[in-house]
Amino acid sequence: MEMNEIYLKAYGKINLALDVLRRREDGYHEVRMIMQTVDIFDSINIMKTDSGEIEIETNLFYLPVNENNIVYKAAKLLFDEFGIRSGLKIKLKKFIPVSAGMAGGSADAASVMFGINKMFNLQLSKSQLMERGVRIGADVPYCMMRGTALSEGIGERLTALPDVAKCPVLIAKPPVSVSTKYVYENLRLDRIKTHPDIDGMIQAIRAADIRGVAGRMENVLESVTAGEYPSIQLLKEMMLEDNAMNALMSGSGPTVFGLFENTDDAYRAKERIKESGITKQAYVTEFYSPAAKNHRHPKQ
Repeated sequence: MEMNEIYLKAYGKINLALDVLRRREDGYHEVRMIMQTVDIFDSINIMKTDSGEIEIETNLFYLPVNENNIVYKAAKLLFDEFGIRSGLKIKLKKFIPVSAGMAGGSADAASVMFGINKMFNLQLSKSQLMERGVRIGADVPYCMMRGTALSEGIGERLTALPDVAKCPVLIAKPPVSVSTKYVYENLRLDRIKTHPDIDGMIQAIRAADIRGVAGRMENVLESVTAGEYPSIQLLKEMMLEDNAMNALMSGSGPTVFGLFENTDDAYRAKERIKESGITKQAYVTEFYSPAAKNHRHPKQ
């Protein structure tokens, strides 16, 4: 049965570990990462219209609302494949920081594909949606899967892992935007001396050992991004000074996150970061589990 309107939440992610193995002949990079959804989400409202067009509205004036928006591309892919003639209005309210290494755009695209599948009764399974999603972006399949996962290949080969033991997570995004393309193009794999212990982190996750997870957090892309933006290292140091178990840049950056044992420490670090003037975008949140209920936006 088809629906006329649907409301969705698109959750952001962090990388608990990110390793780059090699550059492939096609220009893509072979990666091995531990992906983790966090409880920060964009709100998406999709409505059928009679316009015959895909229309996008957003609360951020600088985001494109045409075919250059990944959400538009996601909707168009399914519209073209299934010959959908109806119009669609997508209202996108962004809370996940933009150009931040948190897969906000990919999460929005994944949710829109999920919503269109449900609204138009296309009867695609999650795996079939994930196969289509990778054509839009390497992170889209993971954003459909959510939770904790090992990501391999260019990010499309996913293995579900048990939920990471819960702990307060502080996320802070300095006021700069980073080009993922630039970071990968400037990555010098021959100069990287240490690589994340991905297998050890998987063992720690399975053992519900949050300190073991935190102790293995590492991201080889920091060698590029942190050199360009000193605020990344400064945010990491401030979180560690306020008793974070560890702190790391997510994805290609510039977002930094810290894992804490104590909620009070996480909030104290957040306030100190905001008072320092480095960024006003700082949130205390937690890991997201697809099985959990009643998720709320964290307070800035």
